[in-house]
Amino acid sequence: MTAVLVFLFGLAVGSFLNVCIYRLPRGESVVAPRSRCPHCQRQIAAYDNIPLLSYVILRGRCRHCGARISLLYPLVELVTAALLVAIYLRHGFTPAGVKSALLALALVVLIVTDLRERILPDRVTYPGLGVGLLLALWIPVGDGSAAALARALTLTLSPQILSLADALLGALVWAGMLYAVGEIFYRVRQLEGLGLGDVKMMAMLGAFFGLKLTLLTLLLGCLLGIAFGGLFMLLTRKSRRYELPLGSFLGLAALVTLFWGEALRHWYASLLAG
Repeated sequence: MTAVLVFLFGLAVGSFLNVCIYRLPRGESVVAPRSRCPHCQRQIAAYDNIPLLSYVILRGRCRHCGARISLLYPLVELVTAALLVAIYLRHGFTPAGVKSALLALALVVLIVTDLRERILPDRVTYPGLGVGLLLALWIPVGDGSAAALARALTLTLSPQILSLADALLGALVWAGMLYAVGEIFYRVRQLEGLGLGDVKMMAMLGAFFGLKLTLLTLLLGCLLGIAFGGLFMLLTRKSRRYELPLGSFLGLAALVTLFWGEALRHWYASLLAG
């Protein structure tokens, strides 16, 4: 029964994320005014704004102008609800569950906005970075890199400071690396290969995951970009200058890491040991 309530709550949250996805790239408030049809600009009544159900009842069209409503809206609601249920079943109502849920919600917005607009809004990545660092003081990152560095420097630090240091290392190292790669690519090719939005997103992920799992996310994101992005460009005959949504691939990889990152890391370590 609790999982059903979490699912219904997730649908409502997904409806709000749809507002964020539409308005944040346009610099609009996500609070006011009330939702309007993007085609006729008529205000959407509350009974036409029920997550998932209204889309089915209206058969995917605006009640006033009849314009088609993107299937993306109910998909975002369903995916958000499914993610929150999966996190609840894994962590329950715990601090770790709250942390995972906040990251997952931010990732949904970033994945879709980058896919649609090639924008990773600062109003998501900056607060996400701050939340990741703040939660590191409360919920251990558990990366271990900061502890190893402290031992090498013969420093004795509290678990909270080590966790925060893990988050800072994850944010600074991989965001810095991505920024450096983008700068080198620009100076060699005179083309912008990576945007600052990708760098900020990487900093946010580093604050949540630490060094090791953020590296895993980066590798998985690049593999997804090469596989699916390359296939898309091949099938649609896009030029090599076509801008792939790296943030979307990183976001998908981060969701994989969120649920299976530790298992993948241990599996890879066992391969090296064998």
